Amino acid sequence: MGHKVVVFDISVVRALWETRVKKHKAWQKKEAERLEKSALEKIKEEWNFVAECRRKGIPQAEYCKNGFIDTSVRLLERIERRSLAAQSALSKERDKRSSEFVFELSGDHWKEFPDSLKEQTHLKEWHISNTLIQIIPKYIELFQAMRILDLPKNQISRLPAEIGCLKNLKELNVSFNRLKSIPPELGDCENLEKLDCSGNLELTELPFELSNLKQVSFVDISANKFASVPICVLRMSNLQWLDISNNNLNDLPQDIDRLEGLQTFLLYKNKLTYLPYALLNLKKLTLLVVSGDHLVELPTALCDSSTPLKFVSLKDNPLENTQCQDGDEMMESERDRQHFDKEFMKAYIEDLKERDSVPSYTTKVSFSLQL
Repeated sequence: MGHKVVVFDISVVRALWETRVKKHKAWQKKEAERLEKSALEKIKEEWNFVAECRRKGIPQAEYCKNGFIDTSVRLLERIERRSLAAQSALSKERDKRSSEFVFELSGDHWKEFPDSLKEQTHLKEWHISNTLIQIIPKYIELFQAMRILDLPKNQISRLPAEIGCLKNLKELNVSFNRLKSIPPELGDCENLEKLDCSGNLELTELPFELSNLKQVSFVDISANKFASVPICVLRMSNLQWLDISNNNLNDLPQDIDRLEGLQTFLLYKNKLTYLPYALLNLKKLTLLVVSGDHLVELPTALCDSSTPLKFVSLKDNPLENTQCQDGDEMMESERDRQHFDKEFMKAYIEDLKERDSVPSYTTKVSFSLQL
């Protein structure tokens, strides 16, 4: 017996589906009209509108008149424009007031400060970077309202003793300059909270007078030539962040646990062969970064995963630079390399802080391209 084949007239099938489509469209139209007349739909629209206005901080009086809510989109746009205009005007006024107390200077065409600066003693902040300026003027003592001295990546070779007259100074950043010493008078800035002397390459010590800086919570003296942790740093009782990486440290002082509030301790790129057990007494320490190339002894408790401490041992294995350069060119190249390395480690450490645990190992790869 062969297969049975049923054949329909295509016009019959088409008519059937067209009838069904017409009925469905008619139902959709009727449902839309019902919803349009429905009070529930109106209430839903008003609630959504009110929620949007509240989210954008628009006062109720703007859209509710005599108990009736105006859900006009144009009204919302008009209110938003007015609100944005007010915020913009407020921001401009705030920036204007702020800029009156802030001095900014940048560019290698600047070799000294403008003469007009000495008359602006009301300034609270100096932000000076990437210039050829070598000397900070002595008249800086006149700026008694100074809060922030941000002077990175210049050619500053010395700081004046008059800097000690800035009793309200809270932040001093002289990183990546040409400093070989820090004036002891800086110890008179007893309200200082942040000190950054990194990347000067030639600093070997800090004056004992800096022991007076009891408000300092952040010290960065990385990328210099310190052979030991400065005594004055051990006396900074409020210290929370200490970066002394990339120096010439062979060991740490046995009384390192005097820094009871220390939370972050960066020691990588030194020549440490062991870590003292006194580190275990730093109960608030949450991040310790060292270079493990020379380490032969360390407290096993530092690697205990049950403690809140994140201990990171970097295997650096730096490549030797065999390229011949003159002294100044080599110094500038070294500063650029140190600055790049510092930015890399800054990003890496920020990432570490966000992790629940540190990676089991970290491989750092350096590339050198010579044209």
